[in-house]
Amino acid sequence: MDDAAPKPVRQPLIAHADGHARCFWCGTDPFYMAYHDDEWGVPERDSRALFEKLLLDGFQAGLSWITILRKRENFRRAFDGFEPEIIARYDAAKVEALMQDAGIVRNRAKVEGAVLSARGYLDLRDKGISFSDFMWDAVDGETKVNRPRRIADVPAETAESKALSKRLKAAGFKFVGPTIVYAAMQACGLVDDHLEGCHCAKA
Repeated sequence: MDDAAPKPVRQPLIAHADGHARCFWCGTDPFYMAYHDDEWGVPERDSRALFEKLLLDGFQAGLSWITILRKRENFRRAFDGFEPEIIARYDAAKVEALMQDAGIVRNRAKVEGAVLSARGYLDLRDKGISFSDFMWDAVDGETKVNRPRRIADVPAETAESKALSKRLKAAGFKFVGPTIVYAAMQACGLVDDHLEGCHCAKA
């Protein structure tokens, strides 16, 4: 019996028509490529923007990121610009309205989790802790540059994401497991995981 044909090996970088090499995960979708170039791995210091990205990564669980990215403007509309002060006051009627909104991910646990996370955000603020400082403390305030060479070198979670996940949960946040948190850390530039050879890998 002949050996089975070897499985094709996914290459870590994609060479695009504009002359740039990019991390494999953005594919050839211009929308996704723009996100890869302009947002992913770029340090985000604004507390509200960090809160938004963390919540969106929570909604992504079990789905592809491009699905969430394409719905992001719908999420911003539905969740009042991701203003924690507003989300924290959502009542059962508002949750039900969100569950009828086809423009977002209609998962009751995640919607209710967003409300609890907003309350956790405000609790931190009431204690004099900015959400930006809370998040960035996980990497001592500076982007951790990794520069992996292979797809297999990009972790799903790290010791830092596990520690931050634990702190977020203790503060009342929901859908903040270590893998979700690490994805948010990548998205917000707490870590820079652009692959070696990617045109965004500047350090």
